[in-house]
Amino acid sequence: MQTPNLIPLCLPLLACAADQPQAQSLPIGDTRPNIVLVMTDDQGFGDFGFAGNPVISTPNLDAMAGRSARMETFYVSPVCAPTRASLMTGRWCQRTRAIDTYIGRAMLEPDERTVAEYLKAAGWGTGIFGKWHLGDCYPMRAMDQGFGESLVHRGGGIGQPSDPIGAEADYTDAVLFRNGEAVSTSGYCTDVYFDAAIDFMRERKAADQPFFAYVATNTPHGPFGDVPEELYQKYLKTDLSPGAFPDSVGHPIPAENNADKLARIFAMIENIDQNVGKLFAALEDMDALDNTLVLFMVDNGPNTQRYVAGMRGMKSHVHEGGVRSPLLAHWPGRLEAGHGSDRISAHVDVLPTILDACNVDLPKDAALDGRSILPLLEGRREPWPDRQLVIQAHRGDEALRGRHFMLRTQRWKLLCPSGFGGQNPQQALELYDMLADPLEQRDLAEEFPEVLLDLQRAYNAWFDDVSSTRPDNYAPPRIHLGHASAPRTVLTRQDWRIDTKDSGWTSNSRGHWEVDVVNTGPFEVAVQPMARNKVLSVQLKVTSEEGENLIDMPMSAEGSADGTFPFRVSGLELPFGPASLEVFVEVPSDKAKPKTIGAYQVRVTRS
Repeated sequence: MQTPNLIPLCLPLLACAADQPQAQSLPIGDTRPNIVLVMTDDQGFGDFGFAGNPVISTPNLDAMAGRSARMETFYVSPVCAPTRASLMTGRWCQRTRAIDTYIGRAMLEPDERTVAEYLKAAGWGTGIFGKWHLGDCYPMRAMDQGFGESLVHRGGGIGQPSDPIGAEADYTDAVLFRNGEAVSTSGYCTDVYFDAAIDFMRERKAADQPFFAYVATNTPHGPFGDVPEELYQKYLKTDLSPGAFPDSVGHPIPAENNADKLARIFAMIENIDQNVGKLFAALEDMDALDNTLVLFMVDNGPNTQRYVAGMRGMKSHVHEGGVRSPLLAHWPGRLEAGHGSDRISAHVDVLPTILDACNVDLPKDAALDGRSILPLLEGRREPWPDRQLVIQAHRGDEALRGRHFMLRTQRWKLLCPSGFGGQNPQQALELYDMLADPLEQRDLAEEFPEVLLDLQRAYNAWFDDVSSTRPDNYAPPRIHLGHASAPRTVLTRQDWRIDTKDSGWTSNSRGHWEVDVVNTGPFEVAVQPMARNKVLSVQLKVTSEEGENLIDMPMSAEGSADGTFPFRVSGLELPFGPASLEVFVEVPSDKAKPKTIGAYQVRVTRS
């Protein structure tokens, strides 16, 4: 067992906005700043050298941390799509319809305005590279939501049912989507994202246009079969046992771990770090470093139970280990290296902070939940009243009062860790004094009943507010078919609504897509069944909002040049307006009768 050389939660802050003199504002020149936002996927708070991890190698991120201002107590959601919704909009995810990670609940309400939309309207070039995870179909795609340049994978990650047919789970030489069109790439996906982002930055710099580049890796999210081989071999030879990590402070690390899986995760993370180094070298080479604000964060806790600097929890948990992220802010022309603020902040604060840094005014009707933390990052002596941050996320079609949430003030944290999947519905509330007990080791719920009651009231007021954002607050957005901006739409199990009592991604799952036909046909509908099934028949069904059958017809196997989407019907007039589209695939079973399952993917093309 090792003693940590750095436990950020337990050390005095370098600087606290509440009691430090105003930091000197460094000159920024006459040009508008560039913004680079880097967010990794399933990388935990402790997966950095600067967080006291003695095993993982992150020299470039460690150097960035040393040159950056930072928020010391920064919160994200416990899973990825809710974090991304709040990050992009500056609003709690419960206002945005994107409240879960799949089966139609990770699609952003099209009327929500993103940071890319604000910046694009103000003259910035906007680009996203990597993971969007807020809708694969029009009008929810990144390219529909303000990003002028888009190079992304579909769904919540590579290796999911949204993968292009024939390119499943390929982190190397992945098939991605550039501005809506499938493209074959060369190299490891993280390298591809950063290289494309750097090319985009160079192009915008040459055009004398400020840029906003959002680099959102899908690493170190699984699957873990395709990782940088040289780095994987390095970590296979490294002691990754629990005893190699500090655990003398806070909650202990589990006594056993999967060393091979951890080696793969650490290989992915070190590859990210190498790309961060490449990013800074490119900014310096194009003479853009001083006038570029680079933000770095993670989307949720780590994807295994591992070192999190003494905190408790992992991805999907609402204890600190599941909802804490570093927030590094590197801006040599404006922010003082080494400055830190202990004020609580969250993902909803990133959008207003970016707009503040860019001097972009919000429209009067913008109803943000976040606030700019630029004054804190700059160390200004300004009043900063206490606030309440609420993080809630769990499986299901709508947010449920009291289910799997945390509420944080500067001193107190109230939480109900009922489980992301509702595993512990009767879980009692917990209360922690985070100033005295930042690692959540002593539950004070029974000792401070008045505080508990006050925070419960605050939570209920918050829940009532976010749940009444719009009349049909938790209804998923509809996918538009036939729009001129998206004549071809691929419907996948990522966005369908399940009709079976399972996860929605099993071989026996059935589901439907809630669509809105916005243009007349004719349409071609083509079906890709599950690859391993022998298909007996395929039936297409379209019903109205009221449940009336509008189309109910068999589909024939016409074949295709590339062998994909073999079941097709052409010249089809889909009924205009909202509808439900479903495909029934009949396959053999081990019982007397065949069984009916759902399609794997459905492609709808307007001729």
